[in-house]
Amino acid sequence: MLRLAVIGATGAVGNECLKLLDSGVVPIGQVVCVASNASVGRDLSAELGLGLRTEPCSTLEAIDFGEIDAVVLCAGAELSRREAERIAADGALVVDNSSAFRQRDDIPLVVPQVNAHLLEERPAAGIVANPNCSTIQLVRAIQPVHELAGLEQVVVSTYQAASGGGQRGLAELLEGTQQRIDDPASPIGEPGRFGQPLAFNLVPEIGLPDDSGFSHEELKIARESRRILGLPRLRITATAVRVPVVNCHSEAAYVRTTRPVSAAAVEDAVGSAAGLRVYRRDEKPAYPMPRVVGSGTDRSSVHVGRIRTEPGDDHAVWLWIVADNLWVGAALNALEIVAAAVKSGWLR
Repeated sequence: MLRLAVIGATGAVGNECLKLLDSGVVPIGQVVCVASNASVGRDLSAELGLGLRTEPCSTLEAIDFGEIDAVVLCAGAELSRREAERIAADGALVVDNSSAFRQRDDIPLVVPQVNAHLLEERPAAGIVANPNCSTIQLVRAIQPVHELAGLEQVVVSTYQAASGGGQRGLAELLEGTQQRIDDPASPIGEPGRFGQPLAFNLVPEIGLPDDSGFSHEELKIARESRRILGLPRLRITATAVRVPVVNCHSEAAYVRTTRPVSAAAVEDAVGSAAGLRVYRRDEKPAYPMPRVVGSGTDRSSVHVGRIRTEPGDDHAVWLWIVADNLWVGAALNALEIVAAAVKSGWLR
């Protein structure tokens, strides 16, 4: 049974890791919760109502990582860059949720449903990178289309929930919304976690833009998707928008294929892929929505609907993709990486 540490256990993704471990997604013998000095001693099992028993929160400095088998890092890129390689050198497998290592050639960037073969052997660096939340659901949805008809171009617009900004982002959205409900004439508010106030608003830029005008988030989606799909020349571009939704990211993806496709064939391909739920046009509703997806067993799937081909162009297909960004886009993918390493036999 594994000894696993969650670093950043009190954050939004860290909390979801613990809930998933409670559900048995990975065989666990011991769970160590690591957080800041302010959280030392907190019993997250009790706070979250878990049957799983976890160690009281400790600081990073208090843990002997030579006694830990796997670590899920959920504390941001700065800490990851400072600590991940040191932890891996002590012998633990590090699954990093941040952007710190996603473009390093010696560190695999993994979505187990797409490129689990990268985990057949232990990576020399001892680190596996968890992709961007929006990238994960996109590549999982378009991989079956690639297998069916080949990918030539992808144009995607993302509609990303406040939970992608962590506990602070959620608090800002809820507080701002309540303020406007209580007093519609109240000031809009000061820029915060999302650059601009999010309540009753859309923020069409996630991350700082580069000289071309594309934001950090948009560039990540393109770079990471090419790498995960193994298509370095894939033409892919994105527009990333923050929306006043509590949880679950949505995406509208326009895909051009190298071979002709029909909407029915794409529906069948997506519907037969593991972990994907397809919504057909005769269903009610015929499309997924964040308010439905972010609950119960739906949280562990990628949901795809509104599949349609362009009239007069059987090389062009549209997909509407919704997934829980805290599970599919972060915690669940990280723990599925750990599970894949266990299945490969080198992590015991």
